Amino acid sequence: MHRKDVNDRSPLRLLEASIHGGLGKGNLGVVIARPGVGKSAFLVDIALDDLMRGKNVLHVSLEHAVSRVCDYYDEIFAELVHTQHLDDPWRVRVDIERNRRIHSHLDGNFTPANLEEAVRFMREYGEFVPAAIIVDGLDFETTPAGMFTELRRIAKAADSELWMSAVTRRDAPRNERGIPEPVSRFEDLLDVILVMAHDGSAVHVTLHKDHDNAEVSELKLALDPTTMLIVQE
Repeated sequence: MHRKDVNDRSPLRLLEASIHGGLGKGNLGVVIARPGVGKSAFLVDIALDDLMRGKNVLHVSLEHAVSRVCDYYDEIFAELVHTQHLDDPWRVRVDIERNRRIHSHLDGNFTPANLEEAVRFMREYGEFVPAAIIVDGLDFETTPAGMFTELRRIAKAADSELWMSAVTRRDAPRNERGIPEPVSRFEDLLDVILVMAHDGSAVHVTLHKDHDNAEVSELKLALDPTTMLIVQE
């Protein structure tokens, strides 16, 4: 199957339809789950979808070394090749690696300022303009509200959409939208909020905020715990 056909048939088209065309440039999205449920895999799936459409992606991990993030991409891409019978996978893989940058901050030194500097440097010296920025592992428990204001400003200036992951607990209180703490504290600063939960057989993905829309669509997506691919339920 050609890469365009894989993208066209991707379950992520359902997500785009559910949030009225996608996250959108200059906007912030977050996927929430308990530890080990598959947040990083979900973000890699989103990134691979963009990369296979020829878009640039900057992936920033606050939990894993660059080599481990590369392994995530390799493992999930291999499953995509196998399940979708992707044509010319080596050429597609080369294009993916050309259009991707991975940064790692394992010492707690991640700030909006160093993200902004990285984006500026890549634009000016590498002619690399990310259509999507992934920030995986931000600690919402200790992050001040001003961080999200700055991340939105950076995403808007870069003409990029920005996806994040957040950890919650099984017994975390939820607000009236069903958004668990600690993310519920920052609901007004985020545009799209997804929650992942494992019921013993599958990891279900539910939509809890869709930009400024009062009503949200019922999202029929899951993460296959075996392949780590997003699938339609």
